[in-house]
Amino acid sequence: MTKIDRFLAGLAWLAAVSLGSGMAAAQDAASPEAPAAQAPAATVPLEAPPPRIPASQFAGRPALWDTKLSPDGSMFSFMRQSGGATQFIITATDTGKLVRAFGTDPADDVEWYRWVTNDKLLLSVSTPGEFFGDEVRYTRLILVEIASGEMAPMFPRSKVVEGDNVIHYAKDGSYILVAIQPTVYDYPSVMRHELVPGGKISTVQDPRDGVWNWVADDQGVVRMGSGWKDGRLKIYYRSGEGRSLELVARLKEGDPVDGYWDALQIINGSDEGYVLSEGENGRVGLRRFNFATREAVETIYEHPDWDIDSATLRDGKPFAAFYTADRDEVHWFDPVTARQYRSLRKALGDGEVWIISRSEDNSRMLVYAGNESDPGLLYLYEPAAQILKEISQYRPAIDFKALAKPRPVQYTARDGTLIRGYLTLPRGREAKGLPLIVMPHGGPFGVRDKLEYNDEVQLLANRGYAVLQPNFRGSGGYGDAFFELGEGQVGRGMQDDVDDAMDWAVAEGIADPKRVCVVGGSYGGYAALWAVLRNPDRYRCAASWAGVTDWNKMLRYDRRYLTARASKAWQSRVRGEKTFDLDAVSPYRVAAQLSRPVLLAHGTADNNVPISQFNIFEKAARSAPVPPQTLVIKDEGHSFSKPESAQSWFEALERFLDEHNPADPTPQTVALAAE
Repeated sequence: MTKIDRFLAGLAWLAAVSLGSGMAAAQDAASPEAPAAQAPAATVPLEAPPPRIPASQFAGRPALWDTKLSPDGSMFSFMRQSGGATQFIITATDTGKLVRAFGTDPADDVEWYRWVTNDKLLLSVSTPGEFFGDEVRYTRLILVEIASGEMAPMFPRSKVVEGDNVIHYAKDGSYILVAIQPTVYDYPSVMRHELVPGGKISTVQDPRDGVWNWVADDQGVVRMGSGWKDGRLKIYYRSGEGRSLELVARLKEGDPVDGYWDALQIINGSDEGYVLSEGENGRVGLRRFNFATREAVETIYEHPDWDIDSATLRDGKPFAAFYTADRDEVHWFDPVTARQYRSLRKALGDGEVWIISRSEDNSRMLVYAGNESDPGLLYLYEPAAQILKEISQYRPAIDFKALAKPRPVQYTARDGTLIRGYLTLPRGREAKGLPLIVMPHGGPFGVRDKLEYNDEVQLLANRGYAVLQPNFRGSGGYGDAFFELGEGQVGRGMQDDVDDAMDWAVAEGIADPKRVCVVGGSYGGYAALWAVLRNPDRYRCAASWAGVTDWNKMLRYDRRYLTARASKAWQSRVRGEKTFDLDAVSPYRVAAQLSRPVLLAHGTADNNVPISQFNIFEKAARSAPVPPQTLVIKDEGHSFSKPESAQSWFEALERFLDEHNPADPTPQTVALAAE
């Protein structure tokens, strides 16, 4: 039985689904955050402390996720978890009546799905397997016909790993174009697949040596291909349908590649389209671009302070540009949508308000409203009737009124670099001399923290800790110059920024310098381990989930999943100087000197940072003055795929901190006030 056959055999159509109303009282509007440069005042009268929220509630999955409307708005689809299994649900929008529902094999995941027409859905499903001895997830496309409930695999005979790279959808839903390898030994071709069960498959673009990325225009004509081969970037381009594909650029490693640019769309009948690319000031913006000359024609939108993360087009024109300031923000090009958005924010508060799905005629919209201290609610909005109907809370088990409010802060690193971050203070306690958790993010490059709801941050604040999340140098969103400051600074300048975050919190009087721990996952887990090994006099303890412990072995592991070009770039970014020995910043090398308590945790099925990184450190630290406490979660990956895994980590972290960096008891005056 093939992997995709096993998935289809594992699909369980559900005879009935108890949806429940999921209704709750409307939540309070978000209060404005403090200015970024200000530290929280310590003179605010203390409120009563919030109740203790069980770790199991923070570990829970949302009530529903990946919510979408059908093109005509008549149906509402979402994912949810029930009885430990993930279910995909389709209901009638008006009545809530079940239309279709199915569940997956526990080992399989629905990676994404899209409404193609009102009666067709396309799902990407991944299933675990091996590829030449390496553990991978095979992705496949499944066509779902709503009326009959029939599910049909696309490219059923394919044996390649990636089978879901759709580069074009026909407007009438009649076909899709997919970039897919004909065999595991070929570069991808572009295949046309009719969107009917057993639909005809034809090749519209043959493979080209080195080309992994194909781009089609808005009419489904394959216009561009690019990729690295033998140390050279090749870019192929055709000016229109029926024209030959020509090699327009062949750049060797080290040649200028006109900076970063990401093709969004090529306009049919033209050499122009839209890209996200860097401007003269190093900010990524939305630009009109000539693909034949590879030159920007016009800047459509560029924010002076923040990189544009993504942009959407409608009818071939810019519709929205998204960026992250302290929270996710958007610039609307359509004035009608901009007015609607302002009205919704006025009605629902100044936190996060997003139109996450809409019908084609804009008569119905799904709206999310929440913020960094509220997991949020989902509404159905009908603009013409001015109806805003609550559908569900995302995390109904959590009392949002008991949560803490993160706020933006900034500090100056030792070399004068401005570092931004986020501080969450425990409620019901004076912001003075608190136990502090410094929580560096993963990545580390191009990733950042922002104002958004975070279960782990809220758990720690609920237990009485201040939590500080620094966006150290190399973090994303702050422009090219700040990103490049992080190159070659793993365990060095990046770690200085983490130390300087602690110094800032201590200087402000917020943190007790004798009660600071570092907690993180992935790169943040590495930074936590390195903190107590590099500066044991600074930190009381550290907790690492899936942290890197041996950088040389990690880079060798990464080579198996990256092209030669990408591997060189990644290694250069991590290592910096070619002669630098990464053992100098690898925790395993000095693990035997560990003198501070460490919680070392990992999942056995982690394909990003393999469990061998855990094993290397654990073995090296057995003879240390203070050997690490360990937690291994069977069959868990790099992040938590199951609530039980998150709960295991949260509860282990609680016990560890209670023992090695306990929070203060609730102040007596506050405790009396709460009675």
